[in-house]
This record gives sequence, structure tokens and C-alpha cells, in this order.
Amino acid sequence: MNLKKLELKFLNEENRTVTLTLDEPVEPADPALINSVMDTILLENCFTTSGGDLVAKKEARIVERNVFDVEI
Repeated sequence: MNLKKLELKFLNEENRTVTLTLDEPVEPADPALINSVMDTILLENCFTTSGGDLVAKKEARIVERNVFDVEI
């Protein structure tokens, strides 16, 4: 089984990394759209964390994980 996730990483007011994860991202990834969505998240201030509001974009990445069942 192949699992992919889109991770949107931000910095909060305490300069700690906060990750928002989306399952099954559309590929190929559209960097301009991802950048725009991250800007909107910051502008709308729609998420808060124990370390305060999100204040800056850090990175975005697609993470892939392969899962192989083992018979027991």
C-alpha cells in the first residue's frame, strides 16, 4: 500500500513548527496553488496552536510511505 500526504508546515508565535496534513494530494503538485493556500491560511488566521497563531510559512512537501503487510 502506498500512502501519500501533503504536509504544510508553518511557524507559530513561539517559532515552533506546526504541520497541517492532507491525505491523498493531487499530483503533480501545483507550487503556486499550495503557496496561495498557505498565504490564505495565514491571512485568515483560521488555526491557532498552544504556541499561538501561525505567523509564517516554513515549507510544503509530499510525504510518501509504503506499507507492506506481513503474514503472521
